[in-house]
Amino acid sequence: MVVQTSQHLIMNEDLNHHGTLYAGRSAEWFVESGFIAAAHFASPENIVCLQIHGMSFKRPVHLGEIVRFESRVAMTGRTKIVTYIEMKAKEDLIVDGFVTFIYVDAEGHPLPHGIQIEPETEEEKAIQERARNLFS
Repeated sequence: MVVQTSQHLIMNEDLNHHGTLYAGRSAEWFVESGFIAAAHFASPENIVCLQIHGMSFKRPVHLGEIVRFESRVAMTGRTKIVTYIEMKAKEDLIVDGFVTFIYVDAEGHPLPHGIQIEPETEEEKAIQERARNLFS
């Protein structure tokens, strides 16, 4: 699986009233990272977000920290593309989870994308299994 990465410096405008990274900003970056992974395989103009699954923070993120997002396509269906995202600060895992996107036509109707993802490592198999369990 192809892993896409992006980084963000935590600045004052990213903080909540507790002085830590605002969850809404994290969600924005989380979805953006997943979108970038999906767009590696499909036309960006045809990808829309359907659902964020399981964003649970392990620790707060503070002003001046740099967070790194690592995302990959974990599973595909006929029209869906499920991405797995990890957000890390240094090497600490801050949050991980999945985002489901749907591939659509110009009118917004689901459209088959023809993408097939096959896991190659045990880690990728475990991530794909977690993704499958989201829908069972």
